[in-house]
Amino acid sequence: MMKTSAGNVVGARSSLVRERSQWFENIIHGLLICCALVSVITTIGIVLVLLSQSIPFFQEVPLLEFLAGTKWAPLFKPQHFGILPLFCGTFLVAGGSAVIAVPLGLGTAIYLSEYASPLMRDSVKPLLEILAGVPSVVFGYVAVVFVSPAIRKIFPSADLFNAMNACVVVGIMILPMIISLSEDVLRSVPRSLREGAYALGATKLDVTVRVIIPAALSGIVASFILAITRAVGETMAVSLAAGAEAKLTLNPLTSVQTMTAYIVEVSQGDIPAGSIEHRTIFAVGLSLFVLTLLLNIFAQWILNRMREKYE
Repeated sequence: MMKTSAGNVVGARSSLVRERSQWFENIIHGLLICCALVSVITTIGIVLVLLSQSIPFFQEVPLLEFLAGTKWAPLFKPQHFGILPLFCGTFLVAGGSAVIAVPLGLGTAIYLSEYASPLMRDSVKPLLEILAGVPSVVFGYVAVVFVSPAIRKIFPSADLFNAMNACVVVGIMILPMIISLSEDVLRSVPRSLREGAYALGATKLDVTVRVIIPAALSGIVASFILAITRAVGETMAVSLAAGAEAKLTLNPLTSVQTMTAYIVEVSQGDIPAGSIEHRTIFAVGLSLFVLTLLLNIFAQWILNRMREKYE
């Protein structure tokens, strides 16, 4: 009888422990679902706000004029609502920053992954994290105080605020993202690939260029596209460095205006709410949202396509 009673007690305790564990797991599961729903609801809310203000704008401004117009002057008379100059300025800054950041970032990632000693790697990584934590407005002031005078010494015809200023500082800003993501991908390549190449008599350079980089190419390209997306959405540094003149030009030495810079400019002004000038903020914001969404979809497509090739 005593053994039976002890067994019942142990069984009851085990059942109680299982019930508590299941109850705790259900709470954690519910919290995780809530966290996921917050991000989804936030995204849906942003889209609804943009659409609610953009639809009345497009009822007054034809979509074709908005997308194909070559002049952007909604705050002056006569008004023009062609967003191509803002697109041009955005792509000029993002493309120029990519030209600067992509080779520097990939080269640094290769060095840290394949050539640097553990001491050097442990020293450089914290510095990159510090660089990533510098506020963008600080980069904007650096562009105005240091980068712009240096560019004007080399190119006297350059405007005080020009696209090249923004390209330099935004390129530096996205460097940590490219370096960190690319270095992680390079180090994740299986050691067996390296050892097999060395067994065949390959040099360090051959292994890096012909084995490791092709094997990690999907992640490297994804880091490039994500960094470019970050450059497209940059606001404060571009607002301070690139200027505020919407131009349809590819000259990096002239003043340009990006979509984010225009949103900042109008948001700080005295434009009455509900006017067509005020609704341009939401129309440009919706365009920027669609642009970054397409870039992310393209990055995911590239990632999946190249992963299938190398896995």
